[in-house]
Amino acid sequence: MDGERRECDWRETTWRPEVDRRPERKAAFSTNSGIELEPLYGDAPDGGLPGRYPYTRGIRPTMYRGRLWTMRQYAGFASARETNRRFKVLLESGQTGLSIAFDLPTQIGYDSDHPLAQAEVGRVGVPVNSLADMERLFEDIPLGEVSTSMTINATAAILLAMYVALARRQGVEPDRVRGTVQNDILKEYVARGNYRFPADPSLRLTTDVMAFCREEVPAWNTVSISGYHVREAGSTAVQELAFTLSHGRAYARAAVDAGLAVDDFAPRLSFFFNAHNHLFEEVAKFRAARRMWARIMREEFGAENPKSWMMRFHTQTAGSMLTSQQPDNNVVRVALQALAAVLGGTQSLHTNSRDEALSLPSEESARLALRTQQVIAEESGVADVIDPLGGAPYVESLTDRVEADALALMAKIDALGGPVKAIEAGFPQREIHRSAVEWQRKVERGEETVVGVNRYRVEESAPSIFRPDEGAREEVLADLSIVRAERDAAAVEGALRAVGEAARGSDNLVRPILAAVEAYATTGEICATLEAEFGTYKAPEVL
Repeated sequence: MDGERRECDWRETTWRPEVDRRPERKAAFSTNSGIELEPLYGDAPDGGLPGRYPYTRGIRPTMYRGRLWTMRQYAGFASARETNRRFKVLLESGQTGLSIAFDLPTQIGYDSDHPLAQAEVGRVGVPVNSLADMERLFEDIPLGEVSTSMTINATAAILLAMYVALARRQGVEPDRVRGTVQNDILKEYVARGNYRFPADPSLRLTTDVMAFCREEVPAWNTVSISGYHVREAGSTAVQELAFTLSHGRAYARAAVDAGLAVDDFAPRLSFFFNAHNHLFEEVAKFRAARRMWARIMREEFGAENPKSWMMRFHTQTAGSMLTSQQPDNNVVRVALQALAAVLGGTQSLHTNSRDEALSLPSEESARLALRTQQVIAEESGVADVIDPLGGAPYVESLTDRVEADALALMAKIDALGGPVKAIEAGFPQREIHRSAVEWQRKVERGEETVVGVNRYRVEESAPSIFRPDEGAREEVLADLSIVRAERDAAAVEGALRAVGEAARGSDNLVRPILAAVEAYATTGEICATLEAEFGTYKAPEVL
């Protein structure tokens, strides 16, 4: 197609006046000098246009000219009541979606009164022991009016069931429930360690969630395939991309093998990436990721629905790059990382707070992190043009190189028998460990600069640290005790027995888990029932 014809397609079929405006912007898109801006500039070597296969330039024809990304700040600490208060502050500040951080016991499937849980209750997220906690978490927040992301994996089916049960209690129809459950257990074995069951039954839980949501909660994103935690563990951008897309292929293959048609589940898959420090490599990574996934779904899986080819992804700025030294420098780091995510075409974004290397973020710093996104969106002009770096020789070359290197690494994983076999052999764990160690040694030798840490250091006074309510843990334990005392014990016992029977068979596990949740069975009780059938995962020695 020559340039003249592409210009014709661009104007006549790709952009229409009624969708080429964000509702709050009435004037034409232009610079401060009054120079009117075209929606798209430059050319992509693969011939792709935004909103068209292979989506290198974005998954929507108008991208941010039509609608901004979702601003979704991550929050969760102390107790459901405390987190509910923080949610309301963020929503009042202009946040457009909620994102829940769960505490470590909830992520692994232990109740707050379990001996292994005592030191971790409410420390790095909100404890959710039963449906009663989910009710407190969303008190006065209508589930039909918000989109909620839940960073949960080993216990994803349980927490999703609680959310669905709460929606029912609020009278919200299933097709109005919107959000994402991470439900990406493979990256836990590779990078994060918050697993409970072996890989095979864990994959079954993943695909059972996919099948359940297809029938019951059609607008829910059933898997958010996460490269974020792979990167936080120390991987490179190429490794993050390769391991993430390999895991995505594995989930798609497991779903197909379980009898699901690819076009029935693929449109509800989403991804979760890290926005790191090297602005141009990150932009190239996001552009390459869309192109690679589109080709995997169409050419390898035979998907026919264009929505199956589109990679939708959430991005979070790099927590591992935040420093406790000179923490105000983190504001600049986060702004640049967020800019990379926007220039790369993310659909949703979380910006870390400046004090997260020291403590949980204060309300003030969480608001500043949200304001960072709002300044980028409303003041910088980067949202006024689609794929503004596309067509630049450097960016296009870097996109091609990131893709080629990631494909080469994915081929090594395939040669080992796929992601599960590679994990069992310790391959991705070793690769990430080597990259992390190499980077750390460069920092120590001064070959990598970390401002305020190994260069430009100053004497500092002790920073102000946000401390959550120290009495929250006792409150959580008291709430859990009340639930156990007031619920129908016989109904709980019967519901848990049904979960165990389903685990021994092949029925979808989400429905009996939902029934158990509605009887106020706890997260720990349901996980213990599953563990009795599935066993626990033992990590291999890999180093």
